[in-house]
Amino acid sequence: MGSTERVQHIARDNKRTGRLLREAKLPIPGACLEDIDYAPKRELERAQIRRLSSGRWIVDHANVLITGMTGVGTSYLGCALAHQACRAGFRALYRRVPRLLEELALAHADGTYTSLLGRLAKIDVLVLDDWGLAPLKDQERRDLLEVLEDRHGLRSTVTTSQISVGKWHDHLGDPTIVDAVLDRIVHNAHRITLKGLRRKGKETTET
Repeated sequence: MGSTERVQHIARDNKRTGRLLREAKLPIPGACLEDIDYAPKRELERAQIRRLSSGRWIVDHANVLITGMTGVGTSYLGCALAHQACRAGFRALYRRVPRLLEELALAHADGTYTSLLGRLAKIDVLVLDDWGLAPLKDQERRDLLEVLEDRHGLRSTVTTSQISVGKWHDHLGDPTIVDAVLDRIVHNAHRITLKGLRRKGKETTET
């Protein structure tokens, strides 16, 4: 490959990455794995992040589950993983769970529910942020299960939550749906539990 061809190839890659990042709608567009804070108190393993940075988990249709209290950087890490996916050529999409539930409710009302599920099912990496902020209604539980069912074993989902997995039964309410949801999120998932606050000046673009 000559120098001109290399330049053109790089330009095409950059254009594609830019398009994928715009479509991902990341609220922290500058989030990247290279800027992750590995302060000891966070108990975040470099080796695990290095493995995730390879993108093999996306090829294998595995999930990532990130839990931790407010302020530890769960949203930042979720966005950084989606950013890395876009750089690797995968389609990603960010949604806060409360907003996604609103979209699904509107889709029920205007007849576009099946179409919306179809679009979500095609996303290589779906980031579900702020899982568990409020109790779920029956229809919301069923909607989330539909989204996860369509993706199970076929696409990758990144879930961030301030609630430990052990408390999800209390949050979701319906034992049958909880077990189904847990199976589709936790099964085959790389689990990360963040602790401690981020250092000042690190990952500062997260709200």
